[in-house]
Order: sequence, then C-alpha cells, then structure tokens
Amino acid sequence: MNLKYSYLILLFVIIAGCKTKDKPDDQPDIPNVGFYINSISVNNINAASTVRNVSLLPIISINFSEIVNRNSVQNIIVKSLDGQIQAVNYSYKNNDSTLVIEFQKNLAFYKKYQIAIAKDVSNIKGTSLDASISKDFITKLDSTDKFARISESELLDKVQSQTLNYFINNSNPVSFMTRERNSSGDLVTTGGTGFGVMGLLAGVNRNFITRNDALFRLNGLTDFLQNKANRYHGAFPHWLSGTTGNTIAFSQNDNGADLVETAFLVQGLLCARQFFDRSDVSETKLRAKIDTICDAVEWNWFQKESKEKTLYWHWSPNKAWMMNMQVRGWNEALIVYVLAASSKNYSITKDVYDAGWARQGGMKNGASYFGKKLPLGPANGGPLFFSHYSFLGINPYGLKDAYANYEEQVINHTAINFEYCKANPKAFFGYSKDCWGLTASDIMNGYAASEPNNDLSVIAPTAALASFPFSPKESMDALNFFYYKIGDRLWSNNGFYDAFSLHNQWFANSTLAIDQGPIVVMIENHRSGLLWNLFTSCPEVKAGMRKLGFTAPYL
Repeated sequence: MNLKYSYLILLFVIIAGCKTKDKPDDQPDIPNVGFYINSISVNNINAASTVRNVSLLPIISINFSEIVNRNSVQNIIVKSLDGQIQAVNYSYKNNDSTLVIEFQKNLAFYKKYQIAIAKDVSNIKGTSLDASISKDFITKLDSTDKFARISESELLDKVQSQTLNYFINNSNPVSFMTRERNSSGDLVTTGGTGFGVMGLLAGVNRNFITRNDALFRLNGLTDFLQNKANRYHGAFPHWLSGTTGNTIAFSQNDNGADLVETAFLVQGLLCARQFFDRSDVSETKLRAKIDTICDAVEWNWFQKESKEKTLYWHWSPNKAWMMNMQVRGWNEALIVYVLAASSKNYSITKDVYDAGWARQGGMKNGASYFGKKLPLGPANGGPLFFSHYSFLGINPYGLKDAYANYEEQVINHTAINFEYCKANPKAFFGYSKDCWGLTASDIMNGYAASEPNNDLSVIAPTAALASFPFSPKESMDALNFFYYKIGDRLWSNNGFYDAFSLHNQWFANSTLAIDQGPIVVMIENHRSGLLWNLFTSCPEVKAGMRKLGFTAPYL
C-alpha cells in the first residue's frame, strides 16, 4: 500500500478514537482555534483602519467569536492619545457575543481616540485573547466659524496684509533679503526675495505700508545686491548669507549661480523699477541700481558658455556645469526665457527658446483631464506653482504663441487640480470643493511637490490662494474654509502656515517665502492687475516677448 494512504488511514483512526464520550457520533469535531475578535466597528464602519469624521457620540461595536465574559470587559477602554480615559457604558447583543460601547458625554472635535482591548478579555470558558488589540478613530471637524465674519474685500485685505508680514518680519536687517523660511536665521533666498519685492508693491498699493518704507527697504536691498552679494556671470545663487552675501550651497554641486532663482528676483526688481517712477533722488537712484543689477545677468552665457541652444539652470565656480540641468518646459521657468530674450546686453535668440524651452513642441500635452484640455505640461498639470511663479509678472490673459494659449493653460491647470481634489480618488479625509490645492510645500517630515500624480494628503493654502486670478470662486471658497473653519490651527501672524493634512491631523508650523509671496501677489493681480501691469509695461519685456513670438493685448 502506498505510504501516503497508510498514513492518512492511521491519522483517521487516531482522530476517531479521540472523540469525547458525550458528543453524538454524527457531530463533527471543530478544532479549538481560540477566542478572538471577528470585527470592530465605529458607527457601523469597519475599524480595520482608522475611521475618520466620527460623530461626537459614536457607537462602538466589538463582535467576538464567542460569548464574552462580562467581568472581563473592564479591560476594554477608550482613551485619547493624551491618555485621558473616556467614560463609557457597556451593553451586549447577539447572546453576549457583541459588546456595544456608548459614551456618557460628547467627545472632543477633531481628536484621535484609541479603542484599547487588553488580552485579558476572555470568553465565559476563561479563554483569553491571544494579544492586545488597539484601533483608532478621529472625530469630526468643528464646523463653526473660528473668527467673526467680515466682507470678502476685508478678508482679502487681511490675508494680503498679514501674509506680507512674513516679508517684513523675516527680512535680514543688513541685506533686506528674505529668509527662506521663518526658521532660516541668516540664510536668505534669492527667488523668495523677488516675490517679496512684488509683495511690497502690493502693500504700498493697499496702504499696508508706506511708499517711503518700501523705498527704504528696496534701496537697502539693491545696495546689498550690487555691492556685497556673490554673483556668477551676473546671476545670483539660490541661497546666500543675508549678512555677508556669501553663497550658501543649496546642494553639494549647487554652490554657484541659479538662473531660475535669479529670474524670479529680476522679475520683482523690474516691477519695482516701474512702480517707483517719481523723479526724486531716492526713486531715481533705485531705478538706476535695478537697471545695473538686471543688465549684468549674462543670460546667453548660460547656454553652456553660449555653445548650446538651451539655457542651463546652474553653474558652479568649482564644479562648472556638473549639475547639467537644462531649463526646459513645461514648468515654472517660462520667466527665465522671457527675461533672457529681454536682456539689453546678453539676449538669447528665438531658436534657443524653441529648441531649449519649448523642445520644438515637445512640451505640449493636448490631452483632457476632468473634461479640461491641458495645452502644456505633464499629465494632470503638475503642481500648481507651475502656473504661479512665472505668472506673478507675466499676464497670461490673451497671451499666445506657437505652442499654447496661456490663458487656457493656467485656467485649465487650476481647474484640473481643483476637480482632482474634489473627486478625491485616494479618499483622503478633508478634501472637498472648499479644501483643495496641491503644490510644492512642507509635508510631514519633509518637503515635496504635491500634485495629482504625487498626492500625499497635504493641502497647501498657497495653491488655491495664488490661483485667485484663474479660479476666483473656488479660491474664495477655499479661503473661507482655511480662515473660518480651520483658522484656529492654520492662521498665524505671518499669514497661513505652509500646509496641512486633515487626513493625518498634521499642521505645519512653518511659513516659506516662495509660498507666502505668491499669495500676496496673485490676490493683488486678481483685484487690480497691479503686478501684471507693472511687469508687462517694461519696454525690454515687451520687445523680448514679441521676439519669442508671443502675442497679447498688452504687447
């Protein structure tokens, strides 16, 4: 006989002989697999993972495999993560195999609680659970207003003026350049400073600061840029010491010129030159210094020493072109090519724009997402700063060239980002038509460029608020939510904190120049078009944009 079948027969005999004498012969044996929990639910929602948006008087049901010993349920508690144990009532269903927990008073809003089940919980036979178990749930947001309601115009004033405080409170007293973030100390940022310059002009326009105060700051800034700050073929580094002007490396090989950051700074300086147009000595002096600083940028040298038909992002005095990063579309850097074409001394030719930036049409998209056609860029548009940084100064309305209708680009990019958040395919708690906006920002334990293809549950206020010119209703709805509904956690003396995740109960305590600046500037462009009008009034910018093939009512 086959050994395998002999073994099976022997095993059957052994099992048959082990039947208990009081069990009927026709009742099959059920192996004893222990006492366990079948399921835990909060308000009828399975708590296999964290349950969110829970009412303040939830009902918790714990379904056991057998009748639970009532004397052992004292080993089941509900507590908040700060250790406070909640007062509860216990009741039973399904012949005591289901424990129902109800609360004696309301839980707190938007707080995480833990259902802690010790392994000492047992059935009526005295068999205990194999291990302790815990499950979390989070109660719903408090939907009441955190601040008194004011008019939309007053709220926009408040957001612009208080966000501008970031640049007032975080400007270096020596250089008047702006800290990268509120915790950066002496480290200041070139691009963020350019955004802050534009914010100052909006502040003067709204009477948040005086013209003389802004002029004093800008004269101090331009003195520093002209006389102390490190430059490389006219371009500035990404980061500097705000006191000495020495370069602070952004990364190991990025310790020299940053052409994109330089473009953001020049964009702001040219707006200031156009704004301070009076004939007095102080304003005349400022305009002259801005011209000297801007005219010294050797844009065409960044074609790898004028040898290639594209611009390069970085150059280092000891690593040369090691970063080897071309400035190619579509992203936030259109302003680089516009300014390079506009240069009086170091201008690029149109074929550098066509081959380098536009990639001979390779930056085109043309697909539709959420019913919106996207002329340029990656699937779903990428992070929203693509439609912000260059368009702080460049007015996209009515703007076209051989590659795109830029009004369509920025409006549809914004709409895709909004529709994605509203659809919320990853089911992150908190996303809605009032809570949206994915862009680069701080995240939990780091920094990332959030967008529909890299959605980490983090909403950045700058995304929706800097989109005001392109989505006025949706941006106002977001502003109302950020300020009135979660402003007790999100609003600060320097405007909104950088980002938050309602899904993960995380709120940043940081503010960043490159995120605060676009809020002030783009709200102003929405309200008055100030920065658009200033930048596009520059004669060299008009000539440069026409040279690249752009058409617009203002050209």
